[in-house]
Amino acid sequence: MSSSSNRRTYLPWLLELFLLPSIRLFYRVRALHAGRIPARGGVLLVANHLSFMDIAVLQLACPRRIRFLGMAGLNQNWFFNWFYEVTGTIIVSPQNSIDSMRRITRALEAGEVVLLFPEGGVSRTGELMKLQRGFELVARRAGVPVQPVAHDGLWGSVFSFSDNRYLFKSPRLKRTPVCVCFGRPIPPGEADPARVRQDLLDLGEEAFRKRDVLNRHLGREVLRALAKRPRQIQFIDRTGDRAEVSSLKLIGVACALAGRIRKTIPEHRVGIVLPPGAGAAIANLAVLVSGKVPVNLNFTAGRASTEASMRIGEIQTVFSAAAMKERLPHFPWPASTIDLKEEIGAMSKLSILFWMIMAWILPNQLLPVLRGVPRHGGDEEAGLLFTSGTAGEPKGVVLTHRNILANCWQISSTSVLPPSAVVLACLPLFHGFGFTVTLWYMMLRGCRTVTVPSALDSRKIVDSIREEAATVLIGAPAFLRPLLKRAEPGELRTLELVVSGAEKMPMDMYNAFVDQFHIEVMQGYGLTETTPVTNVNQHHPPAITETAEFQVGKRLGSVGRLLPGLTARIVNPDTMEEIPVTQTGMLLFRGANVFGGYLKDPEKTRAAFHKGWFITGDLARFDEDGFLYIEGRLSRFSKIGGEMIPHGTIEQTIIDTFDCDENEDGATIAVVGVPDPGKGEALVLLTSRPGLTPEVLRARLTEAGLANLWIPRIVVQTDKVPMLGTGKLDLKNCRDLVLRELENRVQNGAGK
Repeated sequence: MSSSSNRRTYLPWLLELFLLPSIRLFYRVRALHAGRIPARGGVLLVANHLSFMDIAVLQLACPRRIRFLGMAGLNQNWFFNWFYEVTGTIIVSPQNSIDSMRRITRALEAGEVVLLFPEGGVSRTGELMKLQRGFELVARRAGVPVQPVAHDGLWGSVFSFSDNRYLFKSPRLKRTPVCVCFGRPIPPGEADPARVRQDLLDLGEEAFRKRDVLNRHLGREVLRALAKRPRQIQFIDRTGDRAEVSSLKLIGVACALAGRIRKTIPEHRVGIVLPPGAGAAIANLAVLVSGKVPVNLNFTAGRASTEASMRIGEIQTVFSAAAMKERLPHFPWPASTIDLKEEIGAMSKLSILFWMIMAWILPNQLLPVLRGVPRHGGDEEAGLLFTSGTAGEPKGVVLTHRNILANCWQISSTSVLPPSAVVLACLPLFHGFGFTVTLWYMMLRGCRTVTVPSALDSRKIVDSIREEAATVLIGAPAFLRPLLKRAEPGELRTLELVVSGAEKMPMDMYNAFVDQFHIEVMQGYGLTETTPVTNVNQHHPPAITETAEFQVGKRLGSVGRLLPGLTARIVNPDTMEEIPVTQTGMLLFRGANVFGGYLKDPEKTRAAFHKGWFITGDLARFDEDGFLYIEGRLSRFSKIGGEMIPHGTIEQTIIDTFDCDENEDGATIAVVGVPDPGKGEALVLLTSRPGLTPEVLRARLTEAGLANLWIPRIVVQTDKVPMLGTGKLDLKNCRDLVLRELENRVQNGAGK
């Protein structure tokens, strides 16, 4: 036997004896369901692709030796030629796909395990990209099963494209934990991109759920993150006079206040009635670090709703400010209402200084220990938000440490909000996005946060963006539209990303932002119950070379792809049977960020889940590339004559036809379904715009092409269409207003 032959025979063993053990020094790999790999025979492994280290990590997790695929041409380089020989790599060429397919097929027929990345390249967004076809043909020709395998933990490493670059970033000083989850083999005749994509999402969710960090205490993680960068300005508060708050000061005041809270407040939950700002951040962090639960109350919801929230949450103590009490005279202030500014002023300056010194000199791991913050939080309550959705009484959404940490790490597993971002935060903290993203995520990731007390103060928002060079703005259509009137094109030039949620952004508004500011608004999606972010569009990632394949990060009309660590189903809303995700149906989610249930309401909790999947209440569909399209709330459909009629489509047609889009007070129209003894439901238009009579409506909408069945026969005038503080239509109050008016008409003999 020649020396060359010996070299080719024994080189694969060098991989196991030397290369893989050295890689274990840097990666702590955990394998789930490795026993699902068939003990013998050919297997085609298909995996997600997050970094250039994927093949090594997958080999460490797999009980059988894997044959990798390598691009022809690279083996002209001495290093890659040596690596290909060591690993037994199968060399393939896009220019000769038939020959490449033969090489892979021969290896599979010989009983080997072959690894293929169906995305076609390393993901530069952190999300699961479009799966290329071809792997299913190889499996059928070879007669071997396709086995999906997903891994989690490599995004953010030097070999991934996090921060929009490879290699040139600080390496992690600790071993990187990676979880690899093997799926069940799929028979060759049943494997297709849709099936494999769904399996990869399910496996990715299972792998993400195993992250150790999700078991930790949110307060501990935030204190540690702040202590790592004590000099950094964390908040720039624009409530009154501009005020900068460093991480060190934030730690000092919050830790000192936490000690007072422990001694003076016996209740488990503490209310907070404050606008976005450094004060609200201090109050939330201090309450959490003290071992209690912060509850940011919706002060725009009305007295009855707020009283119900405080009763359900057993809230007897509230942190607020004198200005808020003066602004909200009808708010049900409890006897124990603490003025945050006065409370901080009454604290010992030595106590604040002590905690600042401790944060400066102690290792960041010891600071939470000294403050008495437990290491683990996991499934314990870390926050309580109240939601009526848009059509009901307040429901207490219990968010755990695991939920909030999961959503923060899901967001950080993409390129959407890097630590270098300067974020304009104006969403209220009783809003899910305001609570998780513009509060906890910013402190965990170190994004500089510029706070404005009201999302409706568009002039202050514009000034703050210009003066603080903000790069990211997060809002809802109702809050973003006024910027078109208040801002000059050059005033928003520093913005690199604008994210819109809560409601679907009208196309005319999207186009206006592009035309006026040269900014594409990225639509996102989430619910309070999902802590809240599940999907978001992001800019197309930059190419690493001139020949690198273009990757898609956004798609107009969609709300983006699923964040890592989430999986979804589409089901028939009537039967709850699963249907293809490309068909419109009820959207269901599963993930570590999904809440566990409503406070003291087991009945609504049971109704919110189906076999462990959270029922969003939204009708939606995915395209083949994984982008999600929201068609509307199921409650925003009326069933008339056996046809499901979407209220949102009717509203958009009216807006386009009559040019009656939102004003500064919010929406000017809302379509509501009311009971009708003849047809089951009748459509009613609620509007604050004069002149929209049923006759005018019928004539113009018919001319616009709207089906006769879809045209509201009843119009109810109002001074103002009810809106929620989150920028959404207040559907419950809209419907109540319509029903009261119709009842008055009947009593007055006017009929409907």
